[in-house]
Amino acid sequence: MKNTILTGDRPTGRLHLGHYVGSLKKRVEMQADPNNKLYIMIADMQALTDNAKNPEKVSSNVLEVALDYLAVGLDPSKSTLFIQSQIPQLAELTMYFLNLVSVGRVRRNPTVKSEIEQKNFGEGVPTGFFIYPVSQAADITAFKANLVPVGEDQKPMLEQTQEIVHSFNNTYRPVLVEPKAVLPPKGMGRLPGIDGNGKMSKSLGNGIYIADSIDVVKKKVMSMYTDPNHIHVEDPGQVEGNMVFTYLDVFGTDKEYIAELKDHYRRGGLGDVKIKRYLIDVLEAEFAPIRARREELAKDPAAVMAILQKGSKEAEAVAAQTLAEVKAAMGIAYFN
Repeated sequence: MKNTILTGDRPTGRLHLGHYVGSLKKRVEMQADPNNKLYIMIADMQALTDNAKNPEKVSSNVLEVALDYLAVGLDPSKSTLFIQSQIPQLAELTMYFLNLVSVGRVRRNPTVKSEIEQKNFGEGVPTGFFIYPVSQAADITAFKANLVPVGEDQKPMLEQTQEIVHSFNNTYRPVLVEPKAVLPPKGMGRLPGIDGNGKMSKSLGNGIYIADSIDVVKKKVMSMYTDPNHIHVEDPGQVEGNMVFTYLDVFGTDKEYIAELKDHYRRGGLGDVKIKRYLIDVLEAEFAPIRARREELAKDPAAVMAILQKGSKEAEAVAAQTLAEVKAAMGIAYFN
């Protein structure tokens, strides 16, 4: 049986190494399996829920995200890459689903609650932002996705989708597919920021981006948080919480050499500059080819947008079929 998978990103900036580790690499792996069909969405409508007065921030980054997708190896001949706002059926499905969800239920969603607090919305929260878990349910069910890759913090969103599917199928008739979460392997769900913050984030400015030049990568790695008590080379250093070793654990392939570096650092006699230079080499080995592909693709933005247009047409045809089934089940397909 073929799996249908929906995943995507908000286009509020270029994608960083946290995205690469947390989702992009897994998507490329999933894409290679002939039993998987991937729909990869640039979620511009969702991004506008808290950027409505700054739409340029969203629209200008659609191309940037697409370039990141293609550069890491997402293949439009195997996966459908599309733009959320170009699929009008998603908005209509959202409206029907909203009638099946109470305000209280949306308010209890822990992901929504925490994000409203983080953004200091208070009572000024935009309605679109408040109800975006319902919009996500429309995104997932429109393509009848049975698998949705999510981080631990996004599990409540998927649970809400599952509730909506149950409610719809029980109220009308079984049309929608219930999705299951695909969680990242333990310890691989989130890459910390270079400043030691638990989350790499565009808004915190603590990320290394897929598009970053080698000079920018070098500068960011050399500023990376290590052990503040490791002042002199001869001082014993702490590996735990040291971002250089955290990144080496994720990206380094020579695990034996990395283990030796850790032992040496703990004993003392190993400076931060040496391990940072090694990390730069490790990152360059992985990302130099990706960066080169991205730079080549960026020379022809019209071709990249044509890929998104083609994918959006394919996605719209699938969503239109689901919407027709939904309306028939509800008894509102008046002219069919």
